[in-house]
Amino acid sequence: MIERNKGKSITVGVLIALAAFLFIHLGVLPGNSRALEESKVADEKSPYEYIKLYTDTLNLVQKNYVEEVTIKKLVYGSIKGMLADLDPHSSFMPPEMFKEMQVETTGSFGGLGIEITIRDGVLTVVSPIEDTPAFRAGVEAGDRIIKIDGELSKDMTLMEAVKKMRGQKGTEITISIMREGLNQLLDIKIIRAVIKVASVKSRMLTDDIAYIRLSQFQSRTYADLNSKMKKLKEDHTITGLVLDMRNNPGGLLQQAVKVSDYFLKSGLIVYTDGRISKQNMRYRAYDDGTEGDYPIVVLVNGGSASASEIVAGALQDHKRALVMGSPSFGKGSVQTIVPLDDGSAVRLTTSLYYTPSGRSIQAKGIEPDVLVEAGEVVRKNNKGFMRGIKEKDLKGHFETGTGNGVEKAKDTPKPKIKEEPGKDSEKAAESSSKKELKDKNEWRKDIQVVRAVELLQGWQVFKGLGAQ
Repeated sequence: MIERNKGKSITVGVLIALAAFLFIHLGVLPGNSRALEESKVADEKSPYEYIKLYTDTLNLVQKNYVEEVTIKKLVYGSIKGMLADLDPHSSFMPPEMFKEMQVETTGSFGGLGIEITIRDGVLTVVSPIEDTPAFRAGVEAGDRIIKIDGELSKDMTLMEAVKKMRGQKGTEITISIMREGLNQLLDIKIIRAVIKVASVKSRMLTDDIAYIRLSQFQSRTYADLNSKMKKLKEDHTITGLVLDMRNNPGGLLQQAVKVSDYFLKSGLIVYTDGRISKQNMRYRAYDDGTEGDYPIVVLVNGGSASASEIVAGALQDHKRALVMGSPSFGKGSVQTIVPLDDGSAVRLTTSLYYTPSGRSIQAKGIEPDVLVEAGEVVRKNNKGFMRGIKEKDLKGHFETGTGNGVEKAKDTPKPKIKEEPGKDSEKAAESSSKKELKDKNEWRKDIQVVRAVELLQGWQVFKGLGAQ
């Protein structure tokens, strides 16, 4: 066997320093007898033996690997593997990845517009963000991303996948997904864009029922919600609210707490429970500017995760809102970002979220009070046929033509319309008015929103009966 060493081997001093670093950060210094005892109970070998195993392997790789490898590469790689082996959300972020992560919650960043996670070892879409390239391209919650520009995603960490999908505005990327119901990969081409997310949208669905859409929890979500609600109340008397958090992948915890507090007068909003006491937090609501006492219907689905699940769970437990839709995603773990001296950072799962009643969100999600699957409202026309079905769709229909006693239909000439001066602007105004009316009533096609409005209207009816 021929050995070659292009670089310097690790000195005894470096090994001792590295071992000391690991001892300190693992909490297993000789003086920490409690940590040592716990480790001995958990494993047959002592921590010292495992540290020796690590340093021996590090030394072996650097001395015998076919190419010269830097200490930085080896240590970064080992930390990355250590964290990736814990859970899908713990990860190591080298300096450049840490910088990428820091732009996620600003509301403006380059990329596709999807929230991703790793589920059952596969890169999975939590939800596409509304009005982004991925959303418009047809990416759906639950899609499993198998390839990114032809490269298998199997061994990618979350941050690596995020970095690969981001790029210059206007550049194209192809993601290959596996979707339930399909027996082959679906290639979706997406043009990258600067993602500017409006986290709060508002409108009136009826004269007295308001609609708030929360697409993400960013630094200004609570402030924007407060502002938009005040604007709606200036012009309308609100007797009910539809709070839509479908396909909301989450975001900032503090914003979720503030939004919950906005609708709650008092009580626990959410609490976290971790292995060490400093990770155990309690967040409460206070009767300071609480919004209204009208009924609320919260809409959630499989793309509602993390912060949106906190809000839904809090309002549900306090009987402040009825949750409608389908079960949420179930991302109920808390990640703590710990910056390191060289500009890198560790993203570590440190605790779990629990609703006020003590329900764990993790891997369970929020179960709706009223289960309503997504779909489009289908209405009957005057002849009893379902909308969208035509004669030509019916089995055994007659074809237009000659023969078999069927007379060929003749084209009826279109009447000529004499144009008059000034009519163009009138027609344009009429067209614009029709489009505005269509946009205003677009929600009537969304069966979950329709059911929410029907429930709120029914609540008002029964409330009126009770007052008599």
